[in-house]
Amino acid sequence: MENLKELVERLNLSDECTDLEAKRASEIGKSILETVCAFSNEPGLGGGYLLLGVEREDEVTSLFPSYIVSGIPQENLDKIQADLANQCAENFNIPIRPQITVEKTTADKYAIVVFVPELSPEQKPLFLKHKGLPQGAYRRIGSADHKCTEDDLVIFYQGNETLDKSIIKDADLDDLSEEAISLYRRFRKNVNPSAEELTYDDNDLLKALNAIRKSNGIFQVTYTGLLCFGSRMALRRLLPMVRVDYIRVSTNKWIEDADKRFDATLDMRGSLLELVQRIISTISDDLPKGFVLNDNNIQAKNIGLPMRVLREAVVNALIHRSYRENSPIQIIRYPNRIEIINPGFSLKTEDQLGEPGSVNRNPFISAIFHETNLAETKGSGIRTMRSLMEKVDMMPPTFESSRENNTFMVRLLLHHLLNEEDIHWLNGFSNFDLNDNQKRILIFVREVNAIDNSTARQINGSDILTANADLRKLRELDLLNQKGKSKFTYYTTSELLKSYISNEEEILSALPPDLSAPPLELSALPVEDDIPDELKQLIESLGKRTNDKERIANIILQLCSHKPMKGKVIAQILGKTEKYIFREFLKPLLDEKKLNYTIPDMINHPNQAYITIVRTDEKAE
Repeated sequence: MENLKELVERLNLSDECTDLEAKRASEIGKSILETVCAFSNEPGLGGGYLLLGVEREDEVTSLFPSYIVSGIPQENLDKIQADLANQCAENFNIPIRPQITVEKTTADKYAIVVFVPELSPEQKPLFLKHKGLPQGAYRRIGSADHKCTEDDLVIFYQGNETLDKSIIKDADLDDLSEEAISLYRRFRKNVNPSAEELTYDDNDLLKALNAIRKSNGIFQVTYTGLLCFGSRMALRRLLPMVRVDYIRVSTNKWIEDADKRFDATLDMRGSLLELVQRIISTISDDLPKGFVLNDNNIQAKNIGLPMRVLREAVVNALIHRSYRENSPIQIIRYPNRIEIINPGFSLKTEDQLGEPGSVNRNPFISAIFHETNLAETKGSGIRTMRSLMEKVDMMPPTFESSRENNTFMVRLLLHHLLNEEDIHWLNGFSNFDLNDNQKRILIFVREVNAIDNSTARQINGSDILTANADLRKLRELDLLNQKGKSKFTYYTTSELLKSYISNEEEILSALPPDLSAPPLELSALPVEDDIPDELKQLIESLGKRTNDKERIANIILQLCSHKPMKGKVIAQILGKTEKYIFREFLKPLLDEKKLNYTIPDMINHPNQAYITIVRTDEKAE
């Protein structure tokens, strides 16, 4: 067992986590029993520590609150220990015997360290007797105790019948589609032309795939059968919410106003085998120009979103969603990302995502997808997605599993990792002394507007302590705002970071330059009276179609020598777009040390302007 000092130090590094929780513990209440139950049940956890008499400081009175030993009065120690032992022995379906020790700090405060070992598989699930199953059983997911669901019980009772094996009432063999069965045969033949099941007739094939089962002497359709081989009419009649909604949103943020939330929506129905290609084609047709989806070039650089990544994300949603939930899969297409949200939280814990092996909610449906090579085998899909995105220098996919909302989300950013524009934007943070992990976090927050510890770990491949340290530094630098508490903590853009983002958008949002556009009339500009006559003549002499870069650069230097000027004003004077002026002239002149920023300590300041650098030898002349 770890001692009190070690456990409190771990709390302050990682906060409450999967195998560690702190309680004030004035008495043994239901919260403590739920944690004991969760530590006992969670597969592979090995048990967990419960610290009684330890709590987090008040965030109002402490700028950076930490966990401290608040202490248990000495006269209450025996009572609390006895109460805990008695309730653990009496309130569960089997007696639990936690290891309980009392420790004293140097400040003469007492705390109780409780270690709850994990139960053996044959003893699970542990549950509170007065609640029964599944409501009285708990699992430890992250730093929280969650009531078990029917899906959780499948994990504990491996022999329990899964939903996809169950028979659907009111469905019959006429509800199955010959076209869907033929599609399976074609997919299977492409993978293994000599597969034995290809020699079966349709009836035997459906039996082999558990698409139909005999009950009361007749064959009836299972969930696997209807979902994988059902006709569209039958699916609409029997499973009306089993569909995929493709939603096109015009901005990078989800708009709460239902009348203005999205540009268009398309709902897709059909057997799962038919849906895969239809969904992928719909998304790929809607990707920005320049994105190439071609498996033959998958290892080339800068080709865009790989087809296999998109396929894995779609297939993952179809085969791992919970068909107990009466809600559709949602695919939301933002300008900068794709989010695929399916009903049903991940049966794998957060730390296990991407590890080999899978926990199947729908094993018979999954088997059909694996045998037709539509899904990665051995649970390697997430690892494959991460690897492929890395090869094309794109942000890795991120995953969010919510037991509270019973959803699982895959997020694919249509964004190359630290491209030239990103690097220039990040140069504005040079005085903040950021590491590469922190820079990637800023890029992600700029695109998605929020981040949590789990996502920070995924995009950087870091551990929980490193992610905590990176997020804490960005918060302390006032680049991120912290929201929520403890396990619900997340971070959003601060006002300071918003100023950096808005300034970048002003520079990059302009359309491609129209080089034939004439300069604006100088009289229309507020700076007209400030420009010397000889400089006005030079600008007017450029003509409508002049693209002599040397002449334009010289005029920019003279303008910024006369007075500091914003890029937007320079673009107006020269009749070019701001993006073009920045890319073709301002940035090269900055690199050549001919121009300088007026606010060099904050490059993306909203009032940033440019001033010509006068050399010493020029001054002498």
